[in-house]
Amino acid sequence: MGKIQYYLKNNTRIADEHIGQISRCFRLQHVKKNTLLLSEGETCKDLYFVHRGSIRTYFVTARGQEKTRHIAFENAIITSISSFISQKKSTEFVETLENSELYAINHKDFYQLLSDIPLWEKYYRLFLESTYLCQNQKIENRITLSAKQRYDKLMSEEPIYIQRLSNRILASYLDITQETLSRLKSK
Repeated sequence: MGKIQYYLKNNTRIADEHIGQISRCFRLQHVKKNTLLLSEGETCKDLYFVHRGSIRTYFVTARGQEKTRHIAFENAIITSISSFISQKKSTEFVETLENSELYAINHKDFYQLLSDIPLWEKYYRLFLESTYLCQNQKIENRITLSAKQRYDKLMSEEPIYIQRLSNRILASYLDITQETLSRLKSK
């Protein structure tokens, strides 16, 4: 059983026959570290399941600062969600952070599966709800917690971020400067 099939079998109630149909729509990609999968201004055509490695979505401000919106490690799904849904030009970038093994599904196949398989549509709804909650929590943390509190919370709840991300990416994710991050790490 392939990784995408295993993931679907353990994270959905989709029948085996439909899991096979879904997994056939995903194509395996081996992608080198620091590869841009999507640039600002392009339309997002793919949604990715991370088998091995990591991907981030980020924006670049008018001042040229990177602001990381989301990071996905193994067994997670990621895309430029606004562009993928709307099929309009993206305002963000999608980039691999490590050499990665990904399963990609294109927009057309993804939405065809939503029409064909009701439990795939339910899985998608749950994915969207989870994405919303995650992003809402990140905004809430940014507004209500200090840089130290955000760092401490990430370290206690998601230590993988601190273990696997460079200081530049971690600072961008926490929305702090690298200097502030270095001070926090040294305490």
